[in-house]
Amino acid sequence: MNESMLNLAVDYPLLNMFWTMLMVFLWVLWFMLLFRIIGDIFRDDDLGGWGKAGWTVFVIILPFLGVFVYLIARGRGMGERERARVQRNEQEFRSYLQQTAANPASQAEEIARLADLKNKGDLTAAEFEQAKAKVLAA
Repeated sequence: MNESMLNLAVDYPLLNMFWTMLMVFLWVLWFMLLFRIIGDIFRDDDLGGWGKAGWTVFVIILPFLGVFVYLIARGRGMGERERARVQRNEQEFRSYLQQTAANPASQAEEIARLADLKNKGDLTAAEFEQAKAKVLAA
């Protein structure tokens, strides 16, 4: 280590280090808030194209004022829109799971029924294979 780096470490008191860490934290927090608001602007289906463009320009050109005005004007709706989006995604996921889980079980039941018919002699091997292919294709 050279002499100037050693002097810098000695001359940088603990309070200055704390202040620098606080500024970095606030800077990261600010960008997270800014990105969250811009994401909310573009995810909002009720807001038209001109409204989205206006809010985006306002938030980018005058960031502090734009963010605070957006939070005052539309802040309550941000949580409601996020909740609705999460509920919609959850419902879509549940319906996908129900559809996926129900379909293979019904296919397996149908193939088992066809196998019983084949074992009883009601279906030939060729008819069984044809019916099985049709069930698996559906």
